[in-house]
Amino acid sequence: MGSVTNPVDLHREWNDLAQEVRRHRNLYYNGEPAIPDADFDALFQRLLALEEEHPELAVPDSPTQQVGAAPSAGEDIEHLERMMSLDNVFSAGEMQDWLDRTPAKTYLTELKIDGLSIDLVYRNGRLTTAATRGDGTVGEEITANARVIEDIPHELTGTDEYPVPELIEIRGEVYMRPEDFEEINEERAADGKDKFANPRNAAAGGLRMKDPAEVKKRRLKMVCHGLGAREGFSPSSQHDAYKAIAAWGLPVSPYTKQVYSAKEVQDEVAHWAEHRHDAIFEMDGLVVKVDDLASQRALGATSRAPRWAIAYKYPPEEVTTKLKNIEVGVGRTGRVTPYAVMEPVFVSGSTVEMATLHNQSEVKRKGVLIGDTVIIRKAGEIIPEVLGPVREQRDGSEHEWTFPENCPACGTKLAPQKDGDADWRCPNTQSCPAQLSARLEYLASRKALDIEALGEKGAMDLIDNGILVDESELFELTAEKLLASDVYTAKKDTKDKRSKKEGNAKVNTAGQNLLSNLEEVKGRDFWRVLVSLSIRHVGPIAARALASRYGSMDRLRAAKTEELAEVDGVGMTIAQSFHDWFEVDWHRTIVDKWAAAGVAMEVAAEDHKEQTLEGLTIVVTGSLENFTRDSAKEAIVSRGGKATGSVSKKTSYLVAGANAGSKEDKARELDIPILNESQFQQLLETGEV
Repeated sequence: MGSVTNPVDLHREWNDLAQEVRRHRNLYYNGEPAIPDADFDALFQRLLALEEEHPELAVPDSPTQQVGAAPSAGEDIEHLERMMSLDNVFSAGEMQDWLDRTPAKTYLTELKIDGLSIDLVYRNGRLTTAATRGDGTVGEEITANARVIEDIPHELTGTDEYPVPELIEIRGEVYMRPEDFEEINEERAADGKDKFANPRNAAAGGLRMKDPAEVKKRRLKMVCHGLGAREGFSPSSQHDAYKAIAAWGLPVSPYTKQVYSAKEVQDEVAHWAEHRHDAIFEMDGLVVKVDDLASQRALGATSRAPRWAIAYKYPPEEVTTKLKNIEVGVGRTGRVTPYAVMEPVFVSGSTVEMATLHNQSEVKRKGVLIGDTVIIRKAGEIIPEVLGPVREQRDGSEHEWTFPENCPACGTKLAPQKDGDADWRCPNTQSCPAQLSARLEYLASRKALDIEALGEKGAMDLIDNGILVDESELFELTAEKLLASDVYTAKKDTKDKRSKKEGNAKVNTAGQNLLSNLEEVKGRDFWRVLVSLSIRHVGPIAARALASRYGSMDRLRAAKTEELAEVDGVGMTIAQSFHDWFEVDWHRTIVDKWAAAGVAMEVAAEDHKEQTLEGLTIVVTGSLENFTRDSAKEAIVSRGGKATGSVSKKTSYLVAGANAGSKEDKARELDIPILNESQFQQLLETGEV
C-alpha cells in the first residue's frame, strides 16, 4: 500500500489512523457521527491494511481488535456474553473469497439494519436488563427505555415446542421506520424544533433519553438477530434459534432466508442491492451466517468478530462533496427553502449536485459554510440532504451564507407566517410565479389529479405568457387561449415570435393532450380534488379521511373546526389549516370556478362507502390474494377505519395473510382478534365478523 517504512514514521502513521478510528467510532456509538459510514469504513480498512503489512502494529488495544465504543453516560452493565462486531466485504469477489474460506451446507442471509444494537436479558421469561452494545463487554443500562418499546415484551410466552428458558440473552437492533421518521420530523418542524438528520440518529438519541415517556414518542422498533448467554435452550442452528425467538413473542426479520450454496448467497446479495428500499427498515448491507451452530463454534472468532459471519456492505448512501453555493427555492405554500449547490457526486444510484438544507435555522444549526466539504445523504428516491460539514477539512476560505430578505421569484419581503416559525415564507401566495408554478405541478402530480400533459415546463409557460392568473382558471383553458403559449403551440416559423400574432400558431399535440386531460380529470375522486388545492398539511391520508366522512365539499365547508379535528387521521392542526384556507377569498374562488367547470365536488354515489369501520384500528400483514398493501389500506380508510403498520393494545383486528410473521405472534400475545381474508372482506362490508 506504499506506506512508510521508517519505524518512527510508521508508528506515527498508525497512531494517527488509530486515533481517528477511535474518535469516529465513539461519535458513532455515543454522539453524532462526523463523517459518513463509507468514510469510516475506508479509514478502518486503511488501518487494517497497515496492520496486515506490519503485524507488529496489531496490538491488543488497536481499534481493529475492539468492538464498539465505551458507553459515554449512564450506569454501566456487563453483558453476560461478549457482543461481537462483524467483518465487512465490499464486492462480489471479496464475498466469494469469504465463502470459499467458510464452506457450509446451509447459510442464512439477513438484512443488516441501520440501527442501534441492544442486549436484552430475560430470566425465567421476564425482562431483567437491557443495555447498549458499548465496547462489546460493557454497555450502558437502558432497561426503563427498552420497556416502552412496543416490540420488546416484558415477559416471554412459551410454546410446547419452544418453552421459555431459564436464562436467555437476546441481541437485536433498535431502529426507526422511514415513515415514522418523516412523520416525527414533520411534527418537530410544526413545533419549531430541529429535524433529525436520519432515522439511525433519531433512534440512537431516543434510546439514551432520560425520560421513558419521551422515548415512547420516538416510535422505536426492534428486530432480533442473535443470542448471547442461555440456559435451558440448545438450538441446533441459527434458523431454529430465530423460530424460538419468534415463538417467545419477540420480533424477527421477515427477510431472513436459508440458502444452500455460495451461488444462492451471491444471488441474495444482488437481489437486495436492487431492492434495499423495499424493507420496512433502513438497511446498508446483507449479513451472511453459517447456519449450523456446531459449525459456528468450530470456526470460532477473532478478537472482535466471528469467523462464521460476514457483512456485505452496499455502496454508500452518505458521501462527501464540495459545497459551491447556497441558493433558495420557493415552494407551493410559499415556504422558502435553502438548498446546496454542490460539485456532482454519485450516491444511492445517481449523480446529485443539489441537496436540501430545510431552512435558515438548519443552516445555522448544522454550521454549514459555503466552500465546506459536506456530508450528503440520499436514500433511494428521497431528496438528497446535507447532514453537515466536515470541519477538519476547512482551510479558511469558507464563508457564511446570508438568507435573502426578498422572494427571489417576485421580490416580496419574506417573513415567518407566525412568531416562532422556523420556515420563512413569501406572503404573495396568489401571484408569486414560483408558488403558482409549484402548485400547478403539484395538482398535476399522481398523488393529486394526475394531469399527464402538465409538467414543470408547461406550468411556467402558462404563467410567463399570462395565460393563467392562478389555478382557478385552469379548467377554463381553451385552444384559443393556448395560442399564446410557447410549449403548447406549433408555429410555422418557430424563430419568428410574431407568428403567433399573425395567426400562424396552432395548438400542438401537447396542447391537445392538455385540454383532453383537463376534461378527463374532472371526474377524479373527490379526495384527489382536496389534495390538489394545496391546503397546508392536507395530504392524501387526511383528504381520504375527510372525503369519506363528509362526502362533499359543501358539507366539509359547513363543518366546524372541532368536528373536522375529530376525524380519525386529521386532528386539530390539519382541521385548523383546512378552516383557515377557506377564509381567503381567492381560495374560495378556485373551488367555485372548478365546480362551475364540472370538477367533482362530492364522492360519487357508487364510490361512497358506508363507514363500517369507524373507530376501528386495523393492521394488515402477510400476502392477501385480492388486496395489495395499498388497496387494503385504501379499503380500510375509505370505510372510516385507521390502517396502521404495527400491532399494539389499540389494534382492533389483525388481518393475516400468507407469511404473516411476527405481527401475528404479537396479536396472539395481546389477545387481538386475527382475521383471514374472507373475514376481512366481511368486516369491510358489515363492520362485523
